[in-house]
Amino acid sequence: MSGAARPAPAASGWLASAQRRRLLLALACPWSAPGAATTARADGAASGADGVRRGRVLRFPRDHGAHVGSRTEWWYVTAWLGPAEAPSHGVQLTFFRSRTGLAAALPGRLAPRQILFADAAITELGTGAAGGHRHAGRIARWNGEGAVPGQPQAVGAARDDARVWIGDWQLRREGEAWRASARQTVAREPWALHLRLLPTQPLLLQGDRGFSRKGPQEIHASHYVSLPQLAAQATLELGRRRIEATGRAWLDHEWSEALLAPEAVGWDWVGINLFDGRALTAFQLRRTDGSRLWAGGSLREGGSVAAQAFAPQQVRWTPERRWSSPATGADYPTVWRLATPAGEMRVRALLDAQELDARRSTGTIYWEGLSELLDARGRRIGLGYLEMTGYAGRLRL
Repeated sequence: MSGAARPAPAASGWLASAQRRRLLLALACPWSAPGAATTARADGAASGADGVRRGRVLRFPRDHGAHVGSRTEWWYVTAWLGPAEAPSHGVQLTFFRSRTGLAAALPGRLAPRQILFADAAITELGTGAAGGHRHAGRIARWNGEGAVPGQPQAVGAARDDARVWIGDWQLRREGEAWRASARQTVAREPWALHLRLLPTQPLLLQGDRGFSRKGPQEIHASHYVSLPQLAAQATLELGRRRIEATGRAWLDHEWSEALLAPEAVGWDWVGINLFDGRALTAFQLRRTDGSRLWAGGSLREGGSVAAQAFAPQQVRWTPERRWSSPATGADYPTVWRLATPAGEMRVRALLDAQELDARRSTGTIYWEGLSELLDARGRRIGLGYLEMTGYAGRLRL
């Protein structure tokens, strides 16, 4: 869910001043420690093969990989760990890729044709307010090509299968399993997360067979696939503590050319693994005054392949309690009444202080946190993640 950069004209000797500023900003992005090489290539121009269009047949494992011709893409993993009645931790790791529209004709390994970002967070319940939430980010430029022989790159996104990485932060597919890892060493208490995720259900194609509308005009759409109800095996390193835990995870992959309509200021989204095997997705795009611009989602029964897609008018988000961040002043609804064709339920954050100040990585501030789903009688029936953007100002990715 990101804005799009305009493609640059073919480079000759100089770039326009605005483009020079963007290029200098991109060149300032730091490289991480050496890592493995990428198998992808891109020239910075939009690719028909990577375009977003209704009726496109998604093919896997190819479409797990990068779509470097599209302007925006992300791979998103969340998990809750511990018993369902008393989860101990939540974890989140997201990789973003953005085609800059710059340096299309410039040679060299450092040409910033693509920028990769990553955010990671661990929520530890039962430890008080902000002390229970750790997060960090990474950013790196990428030329969108394979590594020069003898000079392995520290960042990349494989085109033919799922692998994306910045240094030792990575998400990759190994056969049917997925692995994700991130580490923060520059902190008062260093931490790391390592996940192994095993599918228990088929891929979920969101929207119309993977084509997901995000606004009144069809141009504002993404290709959107999910893997809910993943069996998660996790190792967390929190200072000197090493924690082994199991739980349930959710993996999303989206790519888009122009996701947000001009009227949209941000969105609210939830992905919940229900304890009975169902998977619930719901989202809304908001205007500046908080009113709904667009909405959608899906419900899939456990064991099914197809999901019931929700029409915009079938999804209603109503805030019931709010929390103000002492760090940024942003005001977030942390309890929602959510009405969908699945019924009326409540989404409630398990910790209010799960805001991510990602201005040094993705360039924005948003709320992303472990939450519970409650039925009409107040019983917990699922766990997952709630995401809220645009509350600290209009979202501009």
